[in-house]
Amino acid sequence: MPSEAMSIVVDVSRVSDSVAQDANLSRSSGMSTQDENIYARLKTVAQVGDIERLYELIAEDPNILDHFDKVSFCETPLHIAAEKGQTHFAMELMTLKPSLALKLNVSGFSPLHLALQNNHIQTVLLGWIKRANRKEILDWKDEDGNTVFHIAALINQTEVMKLLRKTVKVKAKNLDGKTAMDILQTHQSPCFPVAKKLLRSAKERPFCGSTTTLAGYLSRNLSFIEKRNSLLGLSNLSMTKDRSINASDPRNAILVVAILIVTATYQAGLSPPGGFWQDTNDGRYGHMAGQMTMPFIYAFFFIGLNGFAFVSSLYVIIIITIGLPKWKLLYGSVAALSIAALASYSTIFPSSYDANSYLSVLTFLCAYISIICIMMFATFMAFIVDKHRRYQVDFPASCFSSSQEP
Repeated sequence: MPSEAMSIVVDVSRVSDSVAQDANLSRSSGMSTQDENIYARLKTVAQVGDIERLYELIAEDPNILDHFDKVSFCETPLHIAAEKGQTHFAMELMTLKPSLALKLNVSGFSPLHLALQNNHIQTVLLGWIKRANRKEILDWKDEDGNTVFHIAALINQTEVMKLLRKTVKVKAKNLDGKTAMDILQTHQSPCFPVAKKLLRSAKERPFCGSTTTLAGYLSRNLSFIEKRNSLLGLSNLSMTKDRSINASDPRNAILVVAILIVTATYQAGLSPPGGFWQDTNDGRYGHMAGQMTMPFIYAFFFIGLNGFAFVSSLYVIIIITIGLPKWKLLYGSVAALSIAALASYSTIFPSSYDANSYLSVLTFLCAYISIICIMMFATFMAFIVDKHRRYQVDFPASCFSSSQEP
């Protein structure tokens, strides 16, 4: 009898949630009675997984799936298909409307949450999420603060935990302050030994360590990357889950200027005023073919100032682009360009037989190398530290702007 009463309570709660979501969708998207009828038929189609009927409804109303984008929280056909285990229907919906995978219902559940809660492991859309670069969905929490990893632990799905362990925050806590390991241990799950072994072998990205609350994170001083975002007029907190880089982003203008300066200074270093000697003279004030014809003191100031502008512009490029897609490749390219410029300066610099002049050149070369190394290393470490700080926050990753987001 108690189990029947519990079942009735759950069913009533689910019905009330469904009614609330239908009303929310109708009110927010401005649906007419005819639209509501189509939506009701769409729900039925999603429950049975009828793809053919889905396309018939789309032919009847081509914008039928667009209504869900106008509402912040609602039950979508993808929620229904995931809950009922209609895998092929769910994949078809995500192909037609990828944004449906990001929608939460009024209870805060994503389609992935519902699929796991109802033991429909085949509809766990982990592969799609990875390929669509939407891994942050896996760290989203429902109304109880549970991530999909918590839910997998609740229903003893070790296979799902095995798939998720390298992608999610395994130490994330729900509103009760419990991690997935705590849930398994509390419920004395028969899968606990296996899951414990899996969690021990899981490696937190990018560092292992204790988590901190969002309030604790916000009370800290701004990191180097956050200061950069503030100077560029960018937000360190995301307001939406689906953003694109705006063409008016100030980074674009700064990057264009920096690249132009790098190009001009590098070209000036290869083609200095006065050109190069075409022959070699072994006299007291001799020179070698390929060296600058410019007097030593002028050449020293020219190379010094030109090198300063070159390195400064490279530093701006590094700071702005770090964190963007393929930023590591770009980082390596900047380092290679710096070394190439140094080799060029060393080759074309006029010979000097004066001890003080020789010492000046040596000091310049050492300073150039040191500045490049410090610039590359310090920026890289600042990015890693900022990423580590954000990763430690026990809160959905979607609430933070990554370096590539406006």
